[in-house]
Amino acid sequence: MPLLTTDIVPGLLGTGASARIDEDIAPKFSTGDAVEIRNINPVHHTRLPRYVRGKKGTVDRDHGVFAFPDTSAHGKGETPQHVYSVKFSFQELWGEDHSDNMFLYIDMFDDYMRAAS
Repeated sequence: MPLLTTDIVPGLLGTGASARIDEDIAPKFSTGDAVEIRNINPVHHTRLPRYVRGKKGTVDRDHGVFAFPDTSAHGKGETPQHVYSVKFSFQELWGEDHSDNMFLYIDMFDDYMRAAS
């Protein structure tokens, strides 16, 4: 994927371009795995929401392999990796005063996660 510049954005949006990559890369996680989101604070672009950093969740599904936006947005390569839908409880994210049956699903790249301890 080329470096994203303002002159190519309309074409990408108009064609529905995808960051999906057709590479056979072994997933680091499987459905049902407990994961912890890394608490990183990069000075560059990231798709990692601050409110999930350091929190624990469960892998709900694997979406396949995609270009990692944290590197590809800066022309540092695609760094292909799996993207997972991770299930977080509201209690984990926002405290015990929330219902125990409310959940938020967020798509996470491999590099954002580690196995929960």
